[in-house]
Amino acid sequence: MRPSGETVSFMRTLPRYVLSELAKVFSISLAALTLMMIVLGVVREATAQNLPLAAVVRLIPYILPDALRVAVPVTLLLAATCVYGRMSGSNEIVAAKSLGISPMAILWPAYIFAFLLSLVTVWLNDVAVSWGRNGMQRVVLDSVEEIVYGMLKAEGSFQSPAFSINVNRVEGRRLILPILSIGARGNAPAMTLRADWAELETDREADVLRILAHNATVNAEGMTMRVRGLFEPVPEIPLRDASRSQQVETVPSWMALRMIPEEKIKQKETIRRLNQEHAARAAYQMLSGDFKGLTDPQWQTRASQREAAWSRLCRLRLEPHRRWSAGFSCLCFVWVGAPMAIRRRKSDFLAVFFLCFLPILIVYYPMLIYGIDGAKNGTIPCFAIWTGNVLLLLWGGWLLRRVIRY
Repeated sequence: MRPSGETVSFMRTLPRYVLSELAKVFSISLAALTLMMIVLGVVREATAQNLPLAAVVRLIPYILPDALRVAVPVTLLLAATCVYGRMSGSNEIVAAKSLGISPMAILWPAYIFAFLLSLVTVWLNDVAVSWGRNGMQRVVLDSVEEIVYGMLKAEGSFQSPAFSINVNRVEGRRLILPILSIGARGNAPAMTLRADWAELETDREADVLRILAHNATVNAEGMTMRVRGLFEPVPEIPLRDASRSQQVETVPSWMALRMIPEEKIKQKETIRRLNQEHAARAAYQMLSGDFKGLTDPQWQTRASQREAAWSRLCRLRLEPHRRWSAGFSCLCFVWVGAPMAIRRRKSDFLAVFFLCFLPILIVYYPMLIYGIDGAKNGTIPCFAIWTGNVLLLLWGGWLLRRVIRY
């Protein structure tokens, strides 16, 4: 039996209608949730770093990708349960079935929409960790001088992993009667400096914070020195050490996906070199009869270096799987949420949303965390991180089968 002209017209209009409804609910929900997450992220970072207002405003573009990559999967699930729950509750799905239209004709627009958004979310995951986090760090580093002055004016002291400073008071840019303690760095010993007054100066080209001290008394390695006028050499502290932000290193979780294949090759070469050096040293000591030297503490240090190199390779292997599996959670969430909303057509859409999201919180995210931790340690293969996605696909497939059949 061929479908009537009215049915064919309805089948052509239905996907556009579904996509339009999904887009509207998704856009509104995404805007609200993203705005809330940006505010929370900005407040958290500003509070932790004591950032000035100008730096807080500069943070917003860098926080946006991080907020979006978390908000997109959740708001897409909310949109799917809202649209399909309302359609099912108003018997639109039953009406479509009575015209001989399969539920798949109603569901495939959401699946395609979710697939495209999954690709966008993979990109957002990459941008958030490679561009966004580094940008946030750059804002903090550029604001170190303002942060230190702000803390000294408010509390009279400032501490970071590299140095600490206490002052009697602050007059403009002058720190009156400062006491500065700088930790040991490389060949430079730890130092305590007292002065009549001092000023801070940021050199952004050299990425250092300079401390200009006048009439200083310096104590280093038990030796005391008094200097009239400007203390030379002027103490310099790298901005990354001067800030209280997380130390930025070339770690896989901060790298762009395009850099990881080349980095894996370099890391394998590093592991090969460390293994060769380890074997060569062990063979030399055994051939020379120096068995006592095999218990030298340096062997433990070299073993730690090899373990750290292997751990970094595991992280490099994990990172692409982590970002792609997290991105495709969009498709998995809709795969479950849409048929669930159709089946529970008498339920409120929020009830359906939480009915879907609760198992995701209880099963999907713990499995994701377990897979990440295991893959980082090398105890489980990297592709195990997809286990949560596969379970959602199986659950959604079972729901879809029941929707199509009944």
